Amino acid sequence: MNEVYLGRLPILDNKQNLVAFELLFRSEQQDSVTVTNNSAASANVIIDTYGQLGIENVIGKRRGFIKVDAQLLMNDAICMLPKKHVVLEILRNVEINDAIIHRCSFLKQKGYQLALSNVVQLNKQLSNLMPLINVVKVNVNALSQSALINLVKELRRWPVLLLAEKVENRETARRCISLNFQMLQGFYFAKPEIISGKRIDPSKLSLLKLLLLVVKDGGVDDIENELKYQPGLSYNLLRMVNSAASGLPSKINSIKRAIMIIGRKQLQRWIQILLYAAKQRDGSTSDALMQTAAARGKLLEFIATADRPHDKNHQDRAFMVGVLSLLDTLLGVEMSKLVETLSIQKDMSEALLARRGYLGRQLQLIEAHEQGEFEKVSAILSEIGFLSITEFTAMELEATAWASRISDTVNQSE
Repeated sequence: MNEVYLGRLPILDNKQNLVAFELLFRSEQQDSVTVTNNSAASANVIIDTYGQLGIENVIGKRRGFIKVDAQLLMNDAICMLPKKHVVLEILRNVEINDAIIHRCSFLKQKGYQLALSNVVQLNKQLSNLMPLINVVKVNVNALSQSALINLVKELRRWPVLLLAEKVENRETARRCISLNFQMLQGFYFAKPEIISGKRIDPSKLSLLKLLLLVVKDGGVDDIENELKYQPGLSYNLLRMVNSAASGLPSKINSIKRAIMIIGRKQLQRWIQILLYAAKQRDGSTSDALMQTAAARGKLLEFIATADRPHDKNHQDRAFMVGVLSLLDTLLGVEMSKLVETLSIQKDMSEALLARRGYLGRQLQLIEAHEQGEFEKVSAILSEIGFLSITEFTAMELEATAWASRISDTVNQSE
C-alpha cells in the first residue's frame, strides 16, 4: 500500500473560531517537487485515506475542503466522499467548459458544496459557474487593496461565502474582516503579536502562577491556596475529577483531595490547556489556538514515546514544549520572557526559543506539517529516522482527536 500523507490547514470564521480544514492529500510516491497532476491526490488515495483513517478522526464535526482538478471532478469515485463533511474545492487551472458546468450542477444536486480556489479576478468562464458555487477562496496576497475591494464588490452579485486565503499577518486578517469575508485561512493566528509593555490578562496570570507552582513542585497547600482565588477554576477541577472518578464511592468536594487524585502531571496538562481556553475579551483566536496547542503537545508526546518508550520524563517534557509553543501568541508576550518566568530545562527552552535540539527539531516537524509543507515533513522524518509518514499521520490524527475531545470538555465546563 502507498504511504499516505495528510495535512490539514485550519480555516477560521471572522470571529476567529475554527470552522473547517483544508485537507491536503499526497501519496509518498508522488513526485513532490514537480507534481504534474494538480489534484491534491488521486481519487483512490482520498478514498483509501478516508477508509483507513475515518473522516471523523480527520476533521471531527467540521467540514473538510478537498482540492479537485478536472480529472478528479469528473471521476465517479468522488461521489463516495461524504457530502455532509466535504467541500469540493475546484482548482484555479480547471478550464470551465460546458462539461465542467454540467458536472458541477450534477454534484450540487447530489448535495455537495463547491468552492473556487485561489481566485484573483472574475472572467466570463468563472461568472458562468458562479450560480453553482458556495464558497469563493480569494488569494488576498496577490491583490492590491483597490483590486481586492473591486473583486469583493463583483462577487457580492452572488450569494456566496467569501474565504480569504494566504492570510499571513493580523493586519491582513483585520482588513479582510472589515471587507466582510466570512472565513480566513493562513497561519496568521499562530503568529505572535507582541505589544511592548503589555500586561498579561489577570485570569491567565493566575493560571500561569498555578502552572509555575506545579512545574516547580510547589506544595499541595500552595497550589490549593492559588486555586481558592479562582472559584471558577476550583469548580472546573472538582467537576472534572468527579466525572473522571465516577467509580469512586463518594463525591469529592475538597480541592486538596482533587489535586491528590488527579496527580501533578495531569494537573499541569489541564492548566496548560486551560490557559488557551480562557476566553479573551478581545475575541481572540482561543478556540483555534487551544486545539492547535493541545494537538501539538499530544503529538510531540507520541513522537517522544516512539523515540524513547521508557523515558516518561522525556515524554512529559515533550508534551509541555508542544503546548507552550503557542503561549507567546496567546499572551502577546515574548517567548524569552515566558521561558525565563517558567525557568524550564535547557533542552525545552532551546526548543521553544530557537527550535534547536531534539525536541526543537520535532517541533519544527509538527509546524511544517501544520502548514502543509510536505517536502520539509519528509526531510525531517528521514533525518530523525524512526518514524514513517504513515506512522506520523496516524499519530497526528490521534493527537487531533484527543485535542478535539479536550476542547469539547473545556467548552462544556465553561
